[in-house]
Amino acid sequence: MNVVGDSAADVSAGHPSGTVPRDYNYAAEIIERNLKAGRAHRPAYIDPRGTWTYGQLADRVARFADALRSRGVRREERVLIVLLDTIDWPTAFLGCLKAGAVAVPVNTLMTEDDYRYLLADSRARVLVVSEILYPRLRNLVDAAPDLEHVIVSGDDAQGHERFEDLIAAATPDPQTAPTVCDDVAYWQYTSGSTGRPKGAVHVHADLKLNNDLYAVPVIGLTENDVCYSVAKLFFAYGLGNSLNFPLSCGACTVLLPDRPTPEGVAALLRQHPVTVFYSVPTFYAAFLAHSGAPARGELKLRCCVSAGEALPADVGKRWSDRHGVDILDGLGSTEMTHIFMSNRMGSVKYGTSGKPLPGYDVKLVDENGQVVEKGEMGEMLVRGPTGAIMYWNNRERSRNTFLGEWTRSGDKFVEDEDGYFVFCGRTDDMLKVSGMYVSPFEVEAALATHPDVLEAAVVAWADKDELIKPKAFVVLKGQATPADGAARDAMCRKLQDHVKSRLAPYKYPRWIEFRVDLPKTATGKIQRFKLRSQAGTG
Repeated sequence: MNVVGDSAADVSAGHPSGTVPRDYNYAAEIIERNLKAGRAHRPAYIDPRGTWTYGQLADRVARFADALRSRGVRREERVLIVLLDTIDWPTAFLGCLKAGAVAVPVNTLMTEDDYRYLLADSRARVLVVSEILYPRLRNLVDAAPDLEHVIVSGDDAQGHERFEDLIAAATPDPQTAPTVCDDVAYWQYTSGSTGRPKGAVHVHADLKLNNDLYAVPVIGLTENDVCYSVAKLFFAYGLGNSLNFPLSCGACTVLLPDRPTPEGVAALLRQHPVTVFYSVPTFYAAFLAHSGAPARGELKLRCCVSAGEALPADVGKRWSDRHGVDILDGLGSTEMTHIFMSNRMGSVKYGTSGKPLPGYDVKLVDENGQVVEKGEMGEMLVRGPTGAIMYWNNRERSRNTFLGEWTRSGDKFVEDEDGYFVFCGRTDDMLKVSGMYVSPFEVEAALATHPDVLEAAVVAWADKDELIKPKAFVVLKGQATPADGAARDAMCRKLQDHVKSRLAPYKYPRWIEFRVDLPKTATGKIQRFKLRSQAGTG
């Protein structure tokens, strides 16, 4: 195949200054855009504390930027953000950018050892943390080599500065750091499923360009939309969903600090007229299986988006049948800022990740880096204007991932006859059975079409002769497991026959292990490497 994409030469080729001014600060521009459009009194965010207007957001961002400057934080110095999704999250993130500091939002579900590593690796001078999360960092703050200030969001600052007190005491200084479009704006650490997290470094221009190339043409957001994202703000997917995209057009976003559950999201959708819903495949499946989910007539949805993992075709079709709205499945990554390939409204092809967005190019290559023929499986490489410039302090991984203009995705795909891209699995997760590659996602998708299956994961597993075969981990609807050996064996045979009826026989799972849940990252991705290490004999 040839390189696939619809390049915009002034965007995808080289420097992005053709669409972003050289002198540019994302936070200042996004705030000023809404104030000039007369949105000062329109709602920007709704969280458990109430509704926050664009004028209030602008004031809080300016005050946080002033507070950083008054504490001696200089341009390019890092601020580690360990916050739940409330108004304080966009306040801190945008305040960092306005002051010229580098925002480093991180996962809120990490261990003490993880946070120790992130504090040292980022060399953060400031830590902004939610009150309920602070206990996991309490023992680290004094030993962190570069940390000078701790700001706690909540009622009890636990001996440190309280976020609201800091905001109240600061001056809403209109000053903005004189950044350029290529100045570093923020880092986002990858999930680190195969080792320590890697900090992907992004510049101010990336946020604007990602909005221009994805949110505007694909979602068509307006100031009349109300958005909600299951993916949290610290996740690259959630950052676009709940900050970059809605703020670019004056939309309103609902923030839920708690872990999303079908019950909680159902209540949220009943309370707020959400029009744009962003989620991940595992949550769409769980929501469809939830008996208390809103009926079709209760929802105001006009657009639904999925990313994080490939959306099983069966889940997309059932959602569309139930709610009358297609799910736009897309492919993105932390390294590329957000989604760079997607299905579009009116041309959804379930079971695919869609086509490259204008401004991005992709190619599929074999193990030797040679472009494969159309219809053959290969690893996807992508190029476009929103790619990270490196992994912080990790030269070897940077060289392996950022190949000149191209970025390795680590995903295996096939381009079908219509130019849509079909996900086959992560490069590290692929199985080779009887000398032929088997996509774990393909087997998982077949299992997911069985009416008793809520979700499934497939990994490589060796038989008694040390030959690799597929093994499946299955969560049944209701999270129930078969009561005894006979019932378990009968269910295994039923599911194996179900897969055999849909796929080539050599692809069926030789073993099936029933679980009440599957290990996942905070962003909803199944951690197959944990299943490989935890597996029993099935």
